[in-house]
Amino acid sequence: MIDPRSSVIVKRFKNIKRVVAVSSGKGGVGKSMIATTIALKMAKKGLKVGLFDLDFTSPSTHLIMGVKNIQPEEEKGIVPPCVNELAYMSLVFYSGELATPLRGVDISNALLELLSVTQWGDLDILILDMPPGLGDVMLDLIKLVKKIEFVIVTTSSQLAFQTVKKQLKLLRELKVKTIGVVENMKISRIQLIQNETEKLGFVYLTNIPYDKTLEDSIGDCEKLLATNFAKIIDENLIKKMGM
Repeated sequence: MIDPRSSVIVKRFKNIKRVVAVSSGKGGVGKSMIATTIALKMAKKGLKVGLFDLDFTSPSTHLIMGVKNIQPEEEKGIVPPCVNELAYMSLVFYSGELATPLRGVDISNALLELLSVTQWGDLDILILDMPPGLGDVMLDLIKLVKKIEFVIVTTSSQLAFQTVKKQLKLLRELKVKTIGVVENMKISRIQLIQNETEKLGFVYLTNIPYDKTLEDSIGDCEKLLATNFAKIIDENLIKKMGM
């Protein structure tokens, strides 16, 4: 049986020009920081941007941006609040600081509900901060959001990239558009990740050196956007995304 919410989701995404999921098969690679910075930088350029934190394991974009005492409005669904010039939604609005111990069908149901009730309106781009892994959220989104594109994040670790390789191959099998791979927190000149990415036939977007000032910027968007980390994302990654 087809869930009727699927057709509602199509309508919700009708006026969003691009949907980009920032994802990684591995956790702890800086995915949320990259997703948030992309969204903030694009909003500063005057684009209509949405940021949707779909990390069911541990949403953190609200911490990165210093979001406090804000809730979405209810108006024939849920209207995301405007935060730092972008439309913002997060699971933390509903879970607070509590864990969300959902499994299987419960995750899919929660995702369907969030996608169907959230009213984004007209956007140039919607950035999705994905949970780590290759599970239900990624597969459900691919099925529900036909225009979805992926930016894949890894570190220089061979262990992290082994998981990322599986994700890249899966996305290829599913014929999902993959913009490319970002190598984050790079601390050496070794080009292993770039070579392996290109050997697989994917675009190596950029490397971002480890930035020790980044931790001090958490909760302060102006500080974040002034970091070398944000500069590289703006000059290398966003340009290659065609924005």
